[in-house]
Amino acid sequence: MKKINYLALLYLGAIMLCPKIGLSQQISKDYMLLLTREWKGERFDDGRPKVSDDILNRMKLVTLEEAWAVLRNHNYKQQFEGNWQLINPDSVMVGRALTATFMPGRPDIQKAIDDKGHNKDGRVQSQNSWPIDLLQKRDVYVADQFGAYKDGPTIGDNLGNSIYAKSGNGIVYDGAIRDIGGLKDIGGFTSFFRSYHPSHHLNNAEKALNTTLVAINHPTRIGEATCMPGDVVLGRDGGVVFIPPHLAEEVVKVSEVVRLRDMFGHQRLREQRYTPGEVDMRWSDVIEKDFSGWLNEHINDLPVSREQVQEILSKRTW
Repeated sequence: MKKINYLALLYLGAIMLCPKIGLSQQISKDYMLLLTREWKGERFDDGRPKVSDDILNRMKLVTLEEAWAVLRNHNYKQQFEGNWQLINPDSVMVGRALTATFMPGRPDIQKAIDDKGHNKDGRVQSQNSWPIDLLQKRDVYVADQFGAYKDGPTIGDNLGNSIYAKSGNGIVYDGAIRDIGGLKDIGGFTSFFRSYHPSHHLNNAEKALNTTLVAINHPTRIGEATCMPGDVVLGRDGGVVFIPPHLAEEVVKVSEVVRLRDMFGHQRLREQRYTPGEVDMRWSDVIEKDFSGWLNEHINDLPVSREQVQEILSKRTW
């Protein structure tokens, strides 16, 4: 008995029920609003959530463990993916996800998508450039290239320079890249990718095409993680976590509290004021009161803005 691909059936069903979605074009605004309905903030014109620059700036100090813990607490269990190769491995990448989904090449689908893209949607050049044309500042290009390796790379130094010029960011790319030397020369192009191969991608239906772009700004799978357009992408220390927009501010605030508590706890341990057991367990009222006093005393010297420290203090009863 053949195994049914329920994901493919669901995807095709969505296309039939929502004809505006279509293959290889942006998701309809109505469908985007439906899928991201928990986000109440600003959006791009196409409906993609637009988490504020302030939250993105503060996100750069968040660890993967801190983000993962908040998401796990909200039952988001498939938002992390690791085991990447990296460009600029010591850097942190933060931005808003713009997604693309590729499938193994098939001439009839390739030609239909090309015809629609070129003749009806006004797209130019090859499909691998279409998502890049939509990038805006502080976006991260997140692409499911299904791990394609030989003859699979759709990103080299030309597209890499275009991505960086438009977004100021790099990529999360589940596939092979090429021109790796040129990509490293870009400088701030912090990127996560699966592999490197010197071959190049072919996507002309009249030739031996390799991959076909089937969706832009749809939900996409990256390894074992789900990424939605507008998710906040946090890439660092060899891993990537995709943070739903409506949880981004909570992730940042929890991280800031944890950071301050760790600073305070480490200082008090060095001073031998408390034992490791006292600091590692739920803090006593005495330690909590000491922590509040420490925050007030050092409010201008902490790695969290004065405004955020004041917000933390306003919620405390000490």
